[in-house]
Amino acid sequence: MGGGYRADCRAAPKGNDVTRNGNFFNLYNHDFVRIAVGVPSVRVADPAYNAEHTVALIREAAERKAVLALFPELGLSAYSCDDLFQQRALLDACLDAIAGVVEATAKLSIVSVVGAPLQIDHHLYNCAIVIHRGRILGVVPKTNLPNYREFYEPRQFASADAATRDEIDLAGIAAVPFGNNLIFQHEEQPLLTIHAEICEDLWVPISPSSYAALAGATVLLNLSASNITIGKADYRRSLVTSQSARCIAAYAYSAAGVGESTTDLAWDGHALIAENGNILAESERFKDRPQVVSAEIDLERLSQERMRQNTFGDTAQRELERVRRFRRISFSTELPRRGKMLLQRHYERFPYVPSDPATRDERCAEVFDIQVQGLATRLRSTGLERVVIGISGGIDSTHALLVCARAMDRLGSPRKNILAVTMPGFATSARTLEQARRLMKSLGCSTDEIDIRPSCMQMLKDIGHPYAEGKEVYDVTFENVQAGERTSHLFRLANLRGGLVVGTGDLSELALGWCTYGVGDHMSHYSVNASVPKTLIQHVIRWLAQTESLGRETSATLLEILATPISPELIPGTSEDGHPSHDTEATLGPYELHDFFLYYTLRFGYPPPKVAFLAYNAWRDKDAGEWPDISRDRRNQYDIATIKGHLHTFLYRFFQLSQFKRSCIPNAPKVGSGGSLSPRGDYRAPSDSEATAWLEQLKSIPDKD
Repeated sequence: MGGGYRADCRAAPKGNDVTRNGNFFNLYNHDFVRIAVGVPSVRVADPAYNAEHTVALIREAAERKAVLALFPELGLSAYSCDDLFQQRALLDACLDAIAGVVEATAKLSIVSVVGAPLQIDHHLYNCAIVIHRGRILGVVPKTNLPNYREFYEPRQFASADAATRDEIDLAGIAAVPFGNNLIFQHEEQPLLTIHAEICEDLWVPISPSSYAALAGATVLLNLSASNITIGKADYRRSLVTSQSARCIAAYAYSAAGVGESTTDLAWDGHALIAENGNILAESERFKDRPQVVSAEIDLERLSQERMRQNTFGDTAQRELERVRRFRRISFSTELPRRGKMLLQRHYERFPYVPSDPATRDERCAEVFDIQVQGLATRLRSTGLERVVIGISGGIDSTHALLVCARAMDRLGSPRKNILAVTMPGFATSARTLEQARRLMKSLGCSTDEIDIRPSCMQMLKDIGHPYAEGKEVYDVTFENVQAGERTSHLFRLANLRGGLVVGTGDLSELALGWCTYGVGDHMSHYSVNASVPKTLIQHVIRWLAQTESLGRETSATLLEILATPISPELIPGTSEDGHPSHDTEATLGPYELHDFFLYYTLRFGYPPPKVAFLAYNAWRDKDAGEWPDISRDRRNQYDIATIKGHLHTFLYRFFQLSQFKRSCIPNAPKVGSGGSLSPRGDYRAPSDSEATAWLEQLKSIPDKD
């Protein structure tokens, strides 16, 4: 047993250790743990029966490879015993039941947390008993006792505040830690630090678990009885999710179910597991049978979030006196790190795009509104009435033009104030040029078409490029001359017409450095797409097309644009079906994977092995889960070798190659919590850093499934 508030270094295997042991595909090697919540059948005042059925669920949780199992408040006696709690026979039977659970689970690695009444120093306490491998790690008494409406617990029980000792003897075990200031930490996985509170403790303004989280607890448990009334289940969900969010923790909750007395109350057996504001698992309520629900907790996510959110640490500092009162009890058990154990937890293939259609539509609407509001505000502040934008017939410029159109509508200005310019070059396909023309016409903006080939040829001639001499040399200079000419024309048009150049580049391109620096698509007066990833842009366009909010003609063109391969169209050539042959994803890899990598690297700071493990869980099965209809109706799946190869591209380009471009990007509104790469908003990094550390960890990812 240890005491005080202290920091613990991570001890879990990582990097090459994971591969060396051959267990990359095991969730426990990526700082996940599986926990379970049980709702057993009970008989009122029959502890032997209740212990037997609790042990059965503990065994079921252990078979699921869970490291922790939580059970309801006073589950060994039943909650609804009322004044029977004052009968010695019942209390003695509860002691026998506790001893029985300890003995029956002695050979199991799982930590079990069960509820029972305990008489200590002439007081009766409503307690959580934490049991592990034949040892009682600690006993936590309930602090807040409700005495209103249907509750009158002070009639039988004393609060934890009445305790005069911090150790007790229980079930033949001496010096068991006792108190509401206990947290339990796994020695081999120190990120797994547990605290238990009981029912009403969650319903008060400041819960004991709030202080426990500040003291380092990452997994918060609530043994509850909680009878059911109309609307109460929704309120429980709200309490559990909000507490997990405020504490940046996992929160597991177990309410009493079948078998409790219905003399005056009813019980629904509500079990919940939440992580940082999101429900991961939930029981079926009103079931006439025992249940176990389980979920994996991402301990690293919780640790990373606490590290980033400096106000969490500031609060711990302010409450240091209270935090220091916590006693830390260490326990050791072998985690099931060997063998393949993938996640049951669902990870979206498109983390920026919700798979639920209703939520997805709401997300698209909000993204679009944020972008429109940002551009409209910038136009008001500059006093400019016009915008200038280059239109290629691809998705990024299409989306930016849609934002411009809606911004003009919001400002009450005519769409003729948008000067949309298409600038065909050496590689512009007939398909994209026609798409650009039709889109501009359908939106009713002012249009212009400038053939940039003459000015590009002049530039190539001036600098002595082989292409100007008739040689088919399509190098980066050849590409960037075209990108630069387009941007140069836009800025000079903006000068001439008194307008503001709207940028079209997106978050995915900035992450990979896939933009021409300076006088190129990197630069504009205001960039509406800079914090919107490619996969999300695709779906916002699809949403606008499906709603037909910009007209049927526009919607038809939008769907054609979505069906066109992503291309910068800087190298001549077209495929047999008229598509541009210069396919960006053939060079860089699929944006759907790069956006996945970006989200978990930027938002959470995960190391490459964990990013790859999550990608494998999300993308390994073509038929796993639901995903939005994003890009050309693809239904892809990726093996670990493919994921590893594309992750190498992402890591090198993101960490070593591209930061200098992000260090001076134009102003742009931050759109999502997934992050922005603006140095003024969300991400500050040196331009001359190395990718060595990330690429070294990449080696620990296996080359085959």
